[in-house]
Amino acid sequence: MAIFQSIKMALRSIRSNKLRAVLTMLGIIIGVSSVIVLVSIAQGSTKNVTSQITNLGTNLLTINTFGTDLSLTEAKLEKISKLAGVKAVSPVVSGRVSVKENKTTAQVSLMGTNADYETVRNTQVSSGRFLSDIDLEYRQKIAIIGSTTAQTFFPGEDPVGKSVQLNGVSFKIVGVLASKGGSLGQSGDDVVIVPLSTAERLVKTTSINQVYLQAKNEQQMDMVMAEVEREMATLFPNKTDSYSVFNQQDLMNTMSSVTQTMTMMLGGIAGISLLVGGIGIMNIMLVSVSERTREIGIRKAIGAKRRDILLQFLIESIVLSSMGGLIGVLFGIGLGQVLGSALSVTVAFSSSVILLAFLFSLVVGVVFGVFPANKASKLNPIQALRYE
Repeated sequence: MAIFQSIKMALRSIRSNKLRAVLTMLGIIIGVSSVIVLVSIAQGSTKNVTSQITNLGTNLLTINTFGTDLSLTEAKLEKISKLAGVKAVSPVVSGRVSVKENKTTAQVSLMGTNADYETVRNTQVSSGRFLSDIDLEYRQKIAIIGSTTAQTFFPGEDPVGKSVQLNGVSFKIVGVLASKGGSLGQSGDDVVIVPLSTAERLVKTTSINQVYLQAKNEQQMDMVMAEVEREMATLFPNKTDSYSVFNQQDLMNTMSSVTQTMTMMLGGIAGISLLVGGIGIMNIMLVSVSERTREIGIRKAIGAKRRDILLQFLIESIVLSSMGGLIGVLFGIGLGQVLGSALSVTVAFSSSVILLAFLFSLVVGVVFGVFPANKASKLNPIQALRYE
């Protein structure tokens, strides 16, 4: 019997029992759509977290010290900046300041740093400029403000060239940062950045307890981290518990591992629905074999071979699962987009996941269709003709 003829017979059988066919495919539809939606949401979360980490800076190392006795001085930073593989070093002094402009007053995060911060932390300005070396040298009273800070104090205006008061001292705004949104629970838009030398006077401290380093390339991260740790051990002997060197790549690898595990777990849970759908197909196909026993006997009596009967019922099972798989793919994509908009979550559809879910539905149709098809093909024609 030709394959196309078997497909036509399968479609005719499905049309004659529309409700039963829909209920049979329902398990496959739910299974495929669940796999697509859950895995896409998990991959979207992975993409979102990776983007947030990347926004912190590329090839980034962070040194944190605890206590004023472990402050990183200019001389010590000079030694660290000369290490092989280190591209740029950006020390940071931070605190909270009172920002005032006309009648608007608010507490805002202050950050004092150098010109290299722009490249080290992947920072961009939407208008104006960033810090320059001459600003630090002459302790200029200039500020770069975040997009949220700009909206708070200068709604609908361009703040560049205007002034604000930081703890009662007038500062000229020379730039506005491009919005970066939240990164790992912290907003990078509600901030004021001033030259490091100016910030030390403003917050009344010369202690540098945080430094950002940028490696020359991603392949050198481990080597640069080892050198930085060795240099820190030399600068602060017997005080390894009082400082930390943090590798951003380690965080990305950890987050990637966690999200991959979560994706596999969600995909596995959704895959169970496909197996349940396969069991449903097998049950309905067994019922179909019982209902059509006499038909099978007639076909065998007029010359149909066992292979023909086996192929007929197997194709019918595959047609059911493939139709369910296609509907499940469409439903899954639609549901994913709706959930993404309604819940404000990132949904990343992957063509490979969609294809895999559909192919798995076909495999389910084959695996769970073999037993009923084999049972039908083994029926004795004489006994089948006598079946009532």
